[in-house]
Amino acid sequence: MADRNRQVPDPQGAIKDPDEWVTGDEPPTAAQESYLHTLAREAGEEVPDGLTKAEASRRIDELQAETGRGR
Repeated sequence: MADRNRQVPDPQGAIKDPDEWVTGDEPPTAAQESYLHTLAREAGEEVPDGLTKAEASRRIDELQAETGRGR
């Protein structure tokens, strides 16, 4: 018999909104920082200091769209 309380991964690959992240207020990861700076350089923009992990994620999404590196 299957365990009804077990969570099953979402087959659609749903992505949680950064505003809902438990760790969203923490500093960005090293990978986020690196990619954010790469995208900003390509877009000719500056990366503001003091971004949170969630803010960095949103800015990455914006810059991906701007640079054509979007998903």
